[in-house]
Amino acid sequence: MQDTLHLLRKRRFLPLFVTQFLGAFNDNLFRTAMIFLVIYGIYRSEAQEATFSAIAGGLFITPFFLLSALSGQLADAMDKARIIRWVKTSEFVIMLFGGAGLLLHNVPLLLVALTAMGVHSTFLGPIKYAILPQHLDEDEVLGGTGLVEAGTNIGILGGTIAGGLLVFQLPDGSWDGKWAALAALCVAAFGRWIGGMVPPACPAPDAPVAKMDWHIVRSSIALVNATMHIPRLFLAILSISFFWAIGAILAAQFPPLVKNVLGANQEVGTLFLAVFSIGVATGSVLINRLLKGRVLALYAPGAAIAMGLFVSHLYWNVHSWPAPGGTLLDLSQFLDTRLGKWVVFDLFGVAVSGGMFVVPLYAFLTTTVPKSETARTVAANNIVNSGAMVLSAIILTGLIHLGVSVAETLLMVSVASLGAAWLGWRLHLACDPHS
Repeated sequence: MQDTLHLLRKRRFLPLFVTQFLGAFNDNLFRTAMIFLVIYGIYRSEAQEATFSAIAGGLFITPFFLLSALSGQLADAMDKARIIRWVKTSEFVIMLFGGAGLLLHNVPLLLVALTAMGVHSTFLGPIKYAILPQHLDEDEVLGGTGLVEAGTNIGILGGTIAGGLLVFQLPDGSWDGKWAALAALCVAAFGRWIGGMVPPACPAPDAPVAKMDWHIVRSSIALVNATMHIPRLFLAILSISFFWAIGAILAAQFPPLVKNVLGANQEVGTLFLAVFSIGVATGSVLINRLLKGRVLALYAPGAAIAMGLFVSHLYWNVHSWPAPGGTLLDLSQFLDTRLGKWVVFDLFGVAVSGGMFVVPLYAFLTTTVPKSETARTVAANNIVNSGAMVLSAIILTGLIHLGVSVAETLLMVSVASLGAAWLGWRLHLACDPHS
């Protein structure tokens, strides 16, 4: 069994790990605080709340679709550590606007800050995976990828919990977001300090001189075309896109599902997001132990099928849930119910299966191409992923306006998991037939 935890003692890995952890933490602290403030403290309509969740998810993802080609070109052309410092500086500025939105209960300002955080994550995204082959040995890349994915989801967990706790109802019935605003600013400042410790990661000496194409549409099309013609990458990217499209639907539906279908308060909404994050982190570590450092798609089909089965069982439990009463259930009341325990179990199962499915696929992206092209490969993946997520958000918003219930969208997710399983099987047959 490969020991990957030793990487956490190395300067070539630890500052990057902490930087991306803090980035994920702050993203989710702000997003969770914003969503709970809007859904519980501002809006009072079920359709309006579900639409807001879908629009917020779409706005955060759209920069990945539009700017990933540019971010990939920059990351392959420049020192990746320098870009990290630029990006983390911008995060602090963005959180000044986001904090103002939380203090003023200003929905447009909150959405502007959320979109800007999407831009921030777009430029950081290719680096956190593409830098690994430069700083790690070949047999450490899968383990490092698993740790990055686990750290990201632990950051999501911590940020989700913090965002849910730091926005709360005052005795007069109003909602307060000042502590969430302060926390987001402090985390951004700490992230900038840690980001400055990431070792240099300049382009390889033998890498061809990068030619920047600043036309975002043309460069995006060219980047995807240049990447997707490789069968291994094509299947891996499509599989990852299925995963994130499914995850986007689930994440967008959690807050309105908790409030309007299960009749529970924001504590339960925080639990849902936390359990999902813990599950993905668990799956990320577990798959590395099963594969022992090998980059294989061996378990991808089974993980996708398991994900669909857990989502189907989640639908059944949600469908069987009694009609909410006048008072929202708190966390202890929710967990005292038999169905509540099953819902948490299903969420954890979905997330563990998802983590086991997606981590080896990211390792495929960074080990299939030359090190000088890894950032652009990850960027091409982000373009396709974000396109799938934006499309899923548009479809979700349309279905809500057509009267499809939150619970019924879970059935769509379970069916989509079969497509992910088929793609995972194709990748397994194409890339690791001797495993």
